[in-house]
Amino acid sequence: MYLDQAKKQEIFGQYGQSVTDTGSAEAQIALFTYRIKHLTEHLKANHKDHVTARSLTMMVGRRRKLLKYLYNKDINRYRAIIKKLGLRK
Repeated sequence: MYLDQAKKQEIFGQYGQSVTDTGSAEAQIALFTYRIKHLTEHLKANHKDHVTARSLTMMVGRRRKLLKYLYNKDINRYRAIIKKLGLRK
């Protein structure tokens, strides 16, 4: 499996407040970004996988909603996570 418990804890530890911080917007955005990158690579090799393409679209929408929430709540946290993940060019 591409996303095991150890990888999740690494992502939460790096982008959240602690390893057990699974609920913060930054940690969730980082996890969605990791999953989106993985599915994008999968779709490059399997372009006819429509179920995965739909899942990717929904995941991008969820991440966009979290980013919008963070933008409205605290602009400094939004800018920090965007810079750290390298999302906006």
